[in-house]
Amino acid sequence: MKFMKSLLVMLAVLPLLISCVSKKQYDALQLELDAASKMEEQCAIDISRLSNQFNTCEQERVCLTALLEGRSAQIQQLQDQVKDVQMQRDRTVEQLSNLTVLSQSASNNVSTTLSQLDGKDKYIQMLQLARTKADSINLALAVNLKGVLAKGIEDEDVEIKVDKTVVFINLSDKMLYESGSYTITARATEVLGKIAQIVQSRPDMEIMVEGYTDNVPISSACVKDNWDLSVLRATSVARALQITHGVDPNRLIAAGRGQYNALAGNDTAAGRSTNRRTRIIILPKLNQFYDLLNPDLAAQKIN
Repeated sequence: MKFMKSLLVMLAVLPLLISCVSKKQYDALQLELDAASKMEEQCAIDISRLSNQFNTCEQERVCLTALLEGRSAQIQQLQDQVKDVQMQRDRTVEQLSNLTVLSQSASNNVSTTLSQLDGKDKYIQMLQLARTKADSINLALAVNLKGVLAKGIEDEDVEIKVDKTVVFINLSDKMLYESGSYTITARATEVLGKIAQIVQSRPDMEIMVEGYTDNVPISSACVKDNWDLSVLRATSVARALQITHGVDPNRLIAAGRGQYNALAGNDTAAGRSTNRRTRIIILPKLNQFYDLLNPDLAAQKIN
């Protein structure tokens, strides 16, 4: 700014100087003026360049400030993570200290524990053998039932399955009972007689009879609802096995499931027909399972 003011002053007094100075002095002043003009132009160029550099630097400063803030947040997160790791380390050290105390006590029982494990391994092997034997018995029982019932019995009326430790016999509603009642049919008597032959040969088994119905409501003077009907049908089969076919009643269990635990949807006639059924379950007595909890008795069961 001082340079500009000086230049203006020189331009103002220049006419006065021209009249007062010689040609040589005038030329010298003209050269200085030209030099000053070039310097002014260069200064303007420099000012523009420096202004652009300043703007660029300002933008970089804003970017670096934002980056620094992000780095600061990351540093804070890392510091928090370090604190968490240190806390976990301290807890781990404390747990290890406690484990050290426990391990000292546990080490005194290693020999006893190993001997117990050896005994448990033998017991587990016996249980596995017992289960294998039970599976084999059930398979043989199912084969015998299918062979005895095959003659004169249609597949859709009788279904025999083996599931884990039990044998299931599903009997259709139309084969067992008169329509809408719990009275056993003549054909059902024949089928139950064949089943009784097999179960009589297995006195170590129990027989559970479960009755099922569809969801169509029923009510009569003797039957209150579907659940009542399913119970009455189950007890009818149980009584037939006891009275007609000589099965020990102490081995018989009668239960009604009503319309529940359906095998198919009740929205079609076929589905309702499937759900109207009676299931006879041949299963080991509960005390046999309790015997397996005793290693000595488990060994006897296998042998």
